[in-house]
Amino acid sequence: MVKRAAMLSVSLFFSSSSSSHLLFLSKTLTKRTCFSSLSTMSINLNAHAFAGNPIRSKTPKAHDPLSPSSAFQSLKTHLLQNPETTSLPPPPKSPLFKVLPFRKGRPLASSSITGNNDDDVPIWHLGWISLPDCKNFLGKCGVDLTEDSLVYLGSKVEDDVVYWAVDVSGESRLVPELGDKQFCFVELRTLMVATDWSDSIAMGELAIAGHARALLEWHNLSRFCGHCGEKTIPKEAGRRKQCSNESCKKRIYPRVDPVVIMLVIDRENDRALLGRQSRFVPRMWSCLAGFIEPGESLEEAVRRETYEEAGIEVGEVVYHSSQPWPVGPSSIPCQLMVGFFAYAKSLEINVDKEELEDAQWHSREVVRKALAVAEYKKAQKTTAAKVDQMCKGVEKGRSLSADFNVESGELTPMLIVGGHRFGCAEAHCPLLYGLESDYG
Repeated sequence: MVKRAAMLSVSLFFSSSSSSHLLFLSKTLTKRTCFSSLSTMSINLNAHAFAGNPIRSKTPKAHDPLSPSSAFQSLKTHLLQNPETTSLPPPPKSPLFKVLPFRKGRPLASSSITGNNDDDVPIWHLGWISLPDCKNFLGKCGVDLTEDSLVYLGSKVEDDVVYWAVDVSGESRLVPELGDKQFCFVELRTLMVATDWSDSIAMGELAIAGHARALLEWHNLSRFCGHCGEKTIPKEAGRRKQCSNESCKKRIYPRVDPVVIMLVIDRENDRALLGRQSRFVPRMWSCLAGFIEPGESLEEAVRRETYEEAGIEVGEVVYHSSQPWPVGPSSIPCQLMVGFFAYAKSLEINVDKEELEDAQWHSREVVRKALAVAEYKKAQKTTAAKVDQMCKGVEKGRSLSADFNVESGELTPMLIVGGHRFGCAEAHCPLLYGLESDYG
């Protein structure tokens, strides 16, 4: 499983060439040590990036108007209505429908600045549009919006709203149409970096976008039955698919690829093992990670991956938490990152150069400094401004990696990759911040 591990990628630098995997450097740092200064670390995290989806807490029962089956029936009725030729009222008890368009895996987004100060940071929002507007936009492109092109995402009972996603990748004419309204299709990774991790609403929107992207990419990958080769058709409001061949009718469900990601710990010397790949920007390191192979347990995958990549033997393996990861390659639309602390039995590093450029033991103090919030916060502000420019049509093409530094000009000697995947400042580094209780 050597090659596949290298496909795990996350970027704190809005650059396809500088993506990398990361992890839980979060709950590890401080029970004994509290950090009073933001530049050292003060992170409030309620959930990992892409977790905590506010419209997916529970699926309504079938008879509920907000359930996938009931909402789908209402949706069909709405789509059949022509507002220019009929004055029929909407179906009884019909909820409000909101649609999130995606183009080439990028959700529609907008941006706004709430304050009046020059240093106020823009806040991005998902570009929800009403069902009639979505139908109208596509109609101008000569495309009919059908019920099978929409995927059910979830609902909010308190607002009586059902949320849908639609893939409009083939409709390039939509880009200027929506751009006139200051909407823009933005890479999900860019939105991830632009998200203020202390803003629970923004984190919720990021989770919704991740869920939607994973479902739409899965639909694109499962257009044909893997059993007989016939076309597949959406079922249950897009939550599954089924083979159109009457003699087959194979049911197909969204695929999730499990990945282990681990903070390897040297208990005796109070150190953690981090690695870096050749594509990483300077100073960047990450936790080790890899896909689970058929027939092995999570713990076995942790031990195997650590030994394959760094030559370190692992004994005790302790579960930390998990995180959906919908921003991997489009061929793997949704990974589930399963985070662990792994305690080393051997200490001599033997790097597999096909997997990693380097791997080293790092002291607690070095890791702590690498998680300096000021650097990650600067990246968040810079990227939020970039998204705002994109939505307003004035994106200047600045390189985020060039802007990724502390305002004072002082750089930490090391950066922990990504900050969003399980383990680093912006995503709350669940692993590294727990070093005090679990690492030591």
